[in-house]
Amino acid sequence: MSEANLMPRPVRDSQSEMTEIVLPNDANPLGALLGGRLMHWIDLAGAMAAHRHARSHVVTASVDHIDFLVPVRVGDLAILRSSVNRVFHTSMETGVKVFVENYIADTAQHVASAYLTFVAVDTKGNHLKVAPVIPETAEQQRRYDDAGRRREIRRAELERRRKSKR
Repeated sequence: MSEANLMPRPVRDSQSEMTEIVLPNDANPLGALLGGRLMHWIDLAGAMAAHRHARSHVVTASVDHIDFLVPVRVGDLAILRSSVNRVFHTSMETGVKVFVENYIADTAQHVASAYLTFVAVDTKGNHLKVAPVIPETAEQQRRYDDAGRRREIRRAELERRRKSKR
């Protein structure tokens, strides 16, 4: 890993957006987007932000819970926006926010949000150090601070599960 790749980078460098049109093969028998398909898209959107920031391969380490707030129907557009919230050492938290847009009715609604943790790896799967992220706005700073709290919660839960297996 070169020193240039470890220079701090602003959140904006990782910001990504992907749009998917919901087709019949993405939906359940009621014509609503399958939750699993949305989770797949969330993982992809989060990975795009992590790739852009780390400038390396990344693997998904964890996904915080996802609440599905409104249904997404066949023909709707699913818009997923992502960015890196915070970098730790070899891992980084990305946030993904999903919107549904009905271009016929000219409406848009918030569908879901998720936080994912990715780990930067080389081609052999070895962990790589990741450059720090620089929050530039008050909202980015809030997400940066919140990511630290979520990390502590994830670590405490992991420790609790380890102890319960003994």
